[in-house]
Amino acid sequence: MINCNGKLLDFETPIVMGILNLTPDSFFDGGKYKNEKKVLERVEEILKEGGKIVDLGAVSTRPKSKNITVEEELKRLNNFVKIIRNNFPYAILSLDTFRSDVAEKMVNDYKIDIINDISGGTLDAKMFETIANLNVPYIMTHIQGNPQNMNKKVNYKNLMMDINLFFAKKLDKLKKLGVNDVILDPGFGFGKTLQQNYKILSFLENFKIFDLPILVGLSRKSMIFNLLNSTSEKALNGTTVVNTIALQKGANILRVHDVKEAIESIKILSEIN
Repeated sequence: MINCNGKLLDFETPIVMGILNLTPDSFFDGGKYKNEKKVLERVEEILKEGGKIVDLGAVSTRPKSKNITVEEELKRLNNFVKIIRNNFPYAILSLDTFRSDVAEKMVNDYKIDIINDISGGTLDAKMFETIANLNVPYIMTHIQGNPQNMNKKVNYKNLMMDINLFFAKKLDKLKKLGVNDVILDPGFGFGKTLQQNYKILSFLENFKIFDLPILVGLSRKSMIFNLLNSTSEKALNGTTVVNTIALQKGANILRVHDVKEAIESIKILSEIN
């Protein structure tokens, strides 16, 4: 269980995080939510379909994505986060950012509940200290490289051991700073080949050694549609399959574009279990 500004998240049953990309260039739904009406409709859809967390992102982190300035990221967020918080004051909002300055402003100004850092603190040396000062839960993702070059940073001595070592070192730093509410994300697609992604999925339960919630972000990714010779638009069925496997392997949070289908997977598996 983690505390999000007084709102408790219990992982006895897995939960769903719905994605809201405030970007023009995300790999699946970039540019779809570009006005207040569509943004608010998306938040309402996520919550009505059973999503427990709304994950807001203003920077695309797809492979080879264009980096933007802090000012541009804040501009995109400021356009919408205030109206989201005003219309959904009790919603648990997560911010997908790897910049400590952005995290600090959004938490202080709009009471963002969770920081979701795809870099695991590797792209901003101040991130861990900032999380400790803000006293918010932190999603720590494993990555090699950055979104611009990570598709070339795929060499490991031992894939699972290297990711575990990454987590262990970072968790030690966070613990010394007093950060205890941490969620682990193995980083599907962030510096991994298609085969490496499926190996991580097959051994996902190994991360339970840290006794922390595990988040998986598999939704409509290239590891699915490239394997099936398809596209992200046609990858919903494949997403449901890999999400179901992840749940069986111990995933606690599914980060998805399609909330309804993820909730259905959780309900069916819960009934079996």
